[in-house]
Amino acid sequence: MPSNQPIVLLREVGGDRYLPIWIGPGEATAIAFAQQGMAPARPLTHDLFKDVLEAVGQELTEVRITDLRDGVFYAELVFASGVEVSARPSDAIALALRTGTPIYGSDTVLDDAGIAIPDEQEDEVEKFREFLDQISPEDFGTSNQ
Repeated sequence: MPSNQPIVLLREVGGDRYLPIWIGPGEATAIAFAQQGMAPARPLTHDLFKDVLEAVGQELTEVRITDLRDGVFYAELVFASGVEVSARPSDAIALALRTGTPIYGSDTVLDDAGIAIPDEQEDEVEKFREFLDQISPEDFGTSNQ
């Protein structure tokens, strides 16, 4: 990446779009640990938050990537109680991976920032990697609709 900033790619279920979200290195580590099933000797912040939710009997039912404004993504944590809490997408994704919670992207966000990779063929994926090498987070803004 031009800025050496990690990126998370969310894939559309039943579609061919990917949503690229630039994240910080700490969040990238937290997401990678969760994906690999690694448990650190001491809980990371997202592990602690998961443990607190369990201790107080709150269930995270979904994570929503809700908006993209001025190149910044926004997310919400949705709890079984009906409470919704604003969150950074990277933190929301890290928590969702730890709790097995589904992640949803709004149609508007996918329309504005989603990138189609038909059939996920290797040459298409390579083209996407080349594309990512040439862009920065500032390239993703909202449309003037």
